[in-house]
Amino acid sequence: MIRMSWSRNLHYQEKGFTLLEVLISLAIISGLLITLIYTVNYHLGIVEKQETVTIGTMLARKVLSEMENKPENKKGVFEKPYEQYSFETILQDSPYPGISEFTVTVKSEKEEIKLNEYILK
Repeated sequence: MIRMSWSRNLHYQEKGFTLLEVLISLAIISGLLITLIYTVNYHLGIVEKQETVTIGTMLARKVLSEMENKPENKKGVFEKPYEQYSFETILQDSPYPGISEFTVTVKSEKEEIKLNEYILK
């Protein structure tokens, strides 16, 4: 709100902000908002990636536990609501005698998770 007051010289003085002060304050506020939006967006991306890795790890552990008694080479896709994840199991000899390496790879659109387990032959 602009107030006018009269001085002794009968000239009025305006009280308020100048255009320059308003522009500077708007520039500062817009800089802070841009930084805030960038930071929130960055952290949402991190949360999304960690969610994908966590779900992929749990699905890989599920496949490992289901195939623990009878490991085999297999490919497949998970049921709903995880149909965007696929898996592949590989059974191969390890460098250690009498031990096989069982690998489960879970893939999503953006991530790939591998879990290895060594089992006796």
